[in-house]
Amino acid sequence: MQEDEPLLTIEDLAKRYRVTVGAVYVWNSKKTGPRYLRAGRRVHYRLSDVLTWETQRLTSGGKS
Repeated sequence: MQEDEPLLTIEDLAKRYRVTVGAVYVWNSKKTGPRYLRAGRRVHYRLSDVLTWETQRLTSGGKS
């Protein structure tokens, strides 16, 4: 991780995907969302991990 890499909060992630904060908590509990860092009660997401997670979910629009 780069020292100056942007970190996103749960609220930032929810806003990015237009979902509720609760949905992000569900992703975390089911381990289906992007990797995250936990510092006490706070959760942060490295932008690079979010971008990797997005890339892994790209589809071809239903075409093979």
